[in-house]
Formats: sequence, C-alpha cells, structure tokens
Amino acid sequence: MARRSIPVLKQLLSKQKPPLPRPTVLNPTRSVTYMPRPGDGAPRGVTLIPGDGIGPLVTGAVEQVMETMHAPVYFERYEVRGDMKKVPEEVIESIKKNKVCLKGGLATPMGGGISSLNMQLRKELDLYASLVNCFNLPGLPTRHENVDIVVIRENTEGEYSGLEHEVVPGVVESLKVITKFCSERIAKYAFEYAYLNNRKKVTAVHKANIMKLADGLFLESCREVATKYPGIQYNEIIVDNCCMQLVSKPEQFDVMVTPNLYGNLVANTAAGIAGGTGVMPGGNVGADHAIFEQGASAGNVGNEKLLEQKKANPVALLLSSAMMLRHLQFPSFADRLETAVKQVISEGKYRTRDLGGHSTTQEVVDAVLAALD
Repeated sequence: MARRSIPVLKQLLSKQKPPLPRPTVLNPTRSVTYMPRPGDGAPRGVTLIPGDGIGPLVTGAVEQVMETMHAPVYFERYEVRGDMKKVPEEVIESIKKNKVCLKGGLATPMGGGISSLNMQLRKELDLYASLVNCFNLPGLPTRHENVDIVVIRENTEGEYSGLEHEVVPGVVESLKVITKFCSERIAKYAFEYAYLNNRKKVTAVHKANIMKLADGLFLESCREVATKYPGIQYNEIIVDNCCMQLVSKPEQFDVMVTPNLYGNLVANTAAGIAGGTGVMPGGNVGADHAIFEQGASAGNVGNEKLLEQKKANPVALLLSSAMMLRHLQFPSFADRLETAVKQVISEGKYRTRDLGGHSTTQEVVDAVLAALD
C-alpha cells in the first residue's frame, strides 16, 4: 500500500503551482530585550548553605519551589554553622566552581575569638558589593508608600576590616580602612546598576564632616565616578541626617551607595520601613562569584520560638532566589517566581506573624506553589 501511494504523491506535488516570491523587506526592525545564548538553558549548579536556626526551614522552602517550577538549577548542600572557626575548604571550592551560592543565615557569636563566617566568605570570594532592595509589596500595608530603595554597600573594608587590638589593658583600638580602589569600585557598581536598571538618582551616604580623610576619600571617589554618568542625578547625605530622612520621607531615595557600616544600618532601616526584614531580598556580589541571602539583618536566625512553631517567613529568601535566577540568566523563571510570591502577599490569606498573619512556613510555601500553577 505504501509503495503504491508514493507515485500518486509525486504526481500531485508536480501539479502544484510554484510558490509566489516573498516581498523584500528593507531594514527590518525587531525589539529584542533578551537573546538566549547557546547553553543558557543548561542546568546550573548552586552551592546551598542552609545555615543556623530557621535557615534550613527557609532554604527548604526555596528547594520545594525550585523543584515545582522545574527551574534549571540543582543544589550542592553543605552544612555550615556559625560557631565554626572557619568556613570548610570544600564549601569555598564548591562556590568557586559553581560561582553562585544560596545561603540561610549564619549566627555570629558575640565577642570572643570567633570571627564572622559571613565576613570570611565575603573576603575569601571578594564579594565587594552588598545589594539590598527595599520596596513596598502590593497589599502589605506600611507607613510609607512608593518606597523602592536599593542600598549598595561596600562589603570588604571600613569598620568591618577586623583590625582590632588591645593597646593596653582596658584600651582597644579598632581601625577603619578606606581605600581609593574599593571606594571607586563600589561607586562604579552603584552607577552601573542605576544605569542598567533605569534608576534616576544615586545618593552617597557618608560622615565626611567628622571623618574627613576616610569618608572624604570615599566621597571623592564617588564624585569622580559620577562625572562619567551625566544622565544620573548624584547627591550626598550625612549618615545621621540620612536616617532621619529615611523614616520621614523614604520615597526621595533611589539608589544609595555607602561604606560598610553605614550600609548595614541604612539597609535595615529601609527594610523596616518597607515591610520588614522578612520580605527584603539581597545578595553579595563580586567580579566572579555571588551569594544570595536574606537582604537585611538575619537577627531572627536564632529565634527558637519561630523554629519550634515552624513559622519563619520564607518570602525574603524566595525573592532572593528570584534575584539568583536572574543573575544566572533565567529571567522567565525569576519573573514567574516573583509574580507568585507577590500574588500571595497581595491576597493576604497566608502570611507569617511578622506580616500580621498566623501562617506557618509551609502554608506560605504551599500558597506560592498554588500561585505558580
């Protein structure tokens, strides 16, 4: 039967009219916002550090969502605790290989001789820029509206250099180190971020009226870089006035660039204004590596009550993982995740205690998974 049908098909095809020539289109235009490159869809390895306290709870939430979305990532899990003397070498090697890490909070012991593992990671991997995005979420009532602030903080020097010693008993000297190289580098990152994300203004936060040399050098570097971006408005503000302006008129700020300590304070203040640390995403970025984690202070890491009741808020880390997906050039997955999380917050049915609700972590995750469908 098949052999007899072949001549018939050839006869029919030979009788068809030749196709009409296509009209020539001169100077075709096409809007392209993202052009996938070969290999972009290949699964990417991500180092996962669940961390202390509620860390495993919220990182577990991210794992569930990634699996349901069929996101092209797979996790290499490593157990790291904040009371360790140093980050295990195999963890550093994994991050260097994968170039991306997702991390729960690591508790830093107060005082004593144990240094912060968070600082160790930042210095070892040269994660010089901390980025925290503080913005109003639709449906979440706050005192101020139209808040959308990006705090970009220098991450490797300043008061966090760790250069402290006891001169004589009862007298401790702590050194604040500011360099031209690091100040210019963070200023360039802030202005480049503003340019690429259609932001209109960069504000440098300082205390140069008192620390004339150290913060003066930081300001000088910011001013030099600002001249190369004439399309972006640049201004400066003293850190104490900055805090007052943040709690009174936060909508005036856009991108803020700061030295290390000020950025920590400003980011947490801005997060509290915009809805709380439980919903603010963030990341620590270097030239070659990036670690994504809860944006503002992880002070609730050791909250035993939250852990026992399993009511930790997973929103901040879910939004941070969306940032991670965008960093990995998976923008459609990032948009889908962000949309689902914002939908759950907007509906208001499933919220943890810090957002005025009574839901457990898993109930929020289940709501996000349902919104993804």
